[in-house]
Amino acid sequence: MKRFLDVAITLLIAPIAAIVVAVMAVVLAIDLRGNPFFIQERVGLHGKTFRMYKLRTMRHPRPGEEEHYHIEDFTTFVFTPPGERHPRLTRWGAFARKTSIDELPNLINVFRGEMSLVGPRPEIPAIVAQYPPGYHRRHDVLPGITGPAQASGRSNLTYDETLSYDLSYVEQHSVLTDLRILWRTSAVVLSGSGAR
Repeated sequence: MKRFLDVAITLLIAPIAAIVVAVMAVVLAIDLRGNPFFIQERVGLHGKTFRMYKLRTMRHPRPGEEEHYHIEDFTTFVFTPPGERHPRLTRWGAFARKTSIDELPNLINVFRGEMSLVGPRPEIPAIVAQYPPGYHRRHDVLPGITGPAQASGRSNLTYDETLSYDLSYVEQHSVLTDLRILWRTSAVVLSGSGAR
């Protein structure tokens, strides 16, 4: 039933999503002066990696600006502290993130069966490699475009808080839960809260 919901909703919104992505891609290509699409390896179901599709929101790093993820404390770790903006994030990239347009290409992954509409957001291997053992339970379900954490605070949460929402979802997810999360996510995206 969950897979049927994923495919049905994806096919329903695909025509509109394609137009929105095409327009945003042109704007970002001008803003970035380069390729607006972003493909990155992420960890999915049962710890298997896959290629996730997104719109690029940040300019390429200059020497010394590369991301190095060494997590000393997951209870305090956040990607970008509240009130701050990533230095490589462009103006239109910030808009794409605030509206979650940058994640619409994830629908390709949903259609391919690598992601679901709802589930824990897929993480990069470098961070997953540092997970405490209990965190890997989030890979017992398909990763999602949105999830309980995205519907409950987005980037305002610490990584540990995000994982708590994800693990709770793994234990008690259902189609009804997915529909509620999709509804709550729509409200969060429209308000623009928690986006960085």
